[in-house]
Amino acid sequence: MSATKTAARLVVASRNKKKTGEIRDLLAPFDIEVVDLSEIAGVPDVVEDGRTFAENAAKKASETARTLSLWTLGEDSGLEVAALGGAPGIYSARFSGPGTTDESNNAKLMHELSAVPDERRTARYVCNAALADPSGEIRAQVEAYCHGRITREARGTNGFGYDPYFLIPEYHRTFGELSPGVKHHLSHRARAFERLTPQLVLMLRTAM
Repeated sequence: MSATKTAARLVVASRNKKKTGEIRDLLAPFDIEVVDLSEIAGVPDVVEDGRTFAENAAKKASETARTLSLWTLGEDSGLEVAALGGAPGIYSARFSGPGTTDESNNAKLMHELSAVPDERRTARYVCNAALADPSGEIRAQVEAYCHGRITREARGTNGFGYDPYFLIPEYHRTFGELSPGVKHHLSHRARAFERLTPQLVLMLRTAM
């Protein structure tokens, strides 16, 4: 009788279940068990005090890996709007301050852009993903982008964060209107994982 195959395990250093769901979908073909910090008790939050997406992603991956002694993915992503000098940037998840929600962040974004004409509402989503081994050493790191434009009204209910306002010009649809399958091919996160996944899969399988 052959031994039961064990899936490789990867911790996502996040409690954002929607983000984890996207990452789990992207890694689904590779027999990797993806869990996040909402499923593991007693893991302290990492203070995201980096100056860039790359610094925050690496810190989340490294500190969480050392705490758990497990392979860990740190991912930091957000929206950069040209007319706002790149804001909200690394503060995308907490753009509207304490007690922030997707709704309050989007309301602030609409307020900040209220006087900006359509042709100047260009933006890009950024995703930086870092993979740490159980000792906390960063073994791979990538960054990718998805370019678009900010609409004036929410369109669609798919996705999360700023998705209902982020228009992909080639599709004439926002991320909120596109199906998850289409988004998994176009998004900043999908593009980052397209580059990271071959390295990630090789390292996890080698470590088993």
